[in-house]
Amino acid sequence: MVTMREVAERAGVTKQTVSNVVTGRVAVRPATEARVRAAIAELGYVPNLVARSLATGSTRTVGLFVPTVSAPFYADVVEEVEDALEERGHHLLLCTTRLDGERARRHLAGLTSRSVDALLIAGDQGLTGHLPLLADARFPVVLCAWEAPVPPGFPVVTIDYAYGGGLAGRHLRELGHERAVILASPAHSVRVEGFRRAFGEDSPVHLSPAPAFRAGLDTALAALSAHPEATALFATHDVLAAAATEAARALGRSVPHDLSVVAHDDTPEGLLSRSTLTSVVLPKREMSREAVALALATPPGAVPPPRLLLPRLTPGTSTAPRA
Repeated sequence: MVTMREVAERAGVTKQTVSNVVTGRVAVRPATEARVRAAIAELGYVPNLVARSLATGSTRTVGLFVPTVSAPFYADVVEEVEDALEERGHHLLLCTTRLDGERARRHLAGLTSRSVDALLIAGDQGLTGHLPLLADARFPVVLCAWEAPVPPGFPVVTIDYAYGGGLAGRHLRELGHERAVILASPAHSVRVEGFRRAFGEDSPVHLSPAPAFRAGLDTALAALSAHPEATALFATHDVLAAAATEAARALGRSVPHDLSVVAHDDTPEGLLSRSTLTSVVLPKREMSREAVALALATPPGAVPPPRLLLPRLTPGTSTAPRA
């Protein structure tokens, strides 16, 4: 195994200089750093992470909780968090809850006794009740993609989901629509509230058991059949918007001439081209990077003000002025 001393001899520097380059704790002149990194690459030196963590008190590892990696939204979050950590010389420890409360509890309890520099928790589903397990954590815990009420005592970088719902409502109002139906996932109540404040408090809400096409299709068929007067529909997830579009076709209604459809999330799950689906676009990659920066800069126990990022609406061909 190549040692740090051998790297130092090859680069013509001290062992401490090599350590400074590897840990990033002390700035090194660019030319010197370049020589050290060239020697590391040439010799194939691999730092002893255990020894380094004991010496520095840092593992250079950050944990990330997500419900799943099968959903495009969370897949993008994982990729962006990993990229941001890699740029800062950190590694990612990924945990998936799979919407299983007991699995989430086990992972959280295990992390309190593991050595990580920080923890990011993306998505609130099934996790709120388990956060007290982190009360004695010796590392910063940052919440992101958090749609439920934020528990006190935790830094948070999230998206203004109510604002996103409001964008959809205002867009449909500006097109002259007066009657709209809402197709929602049970977890998306904040988006629904934002839409109803902007469009109308009496807009009926039909809940799909899950943000999935089959469940959404059945719910959309029932919603559109119950409200034939509706000329617009707001779906709290793109896959529900795709289901609503299919339901409209099955009922002999064309999109957007008979029914304007606005979606929320702008993910490939919408099953429609992003150029054709009017959707509220979420700044998930920006959120991920800000969450990493906050986690690495916040001392344990400190709670900076919540950071809310604003989504934007991208018009497509699924909405049109009311006929």
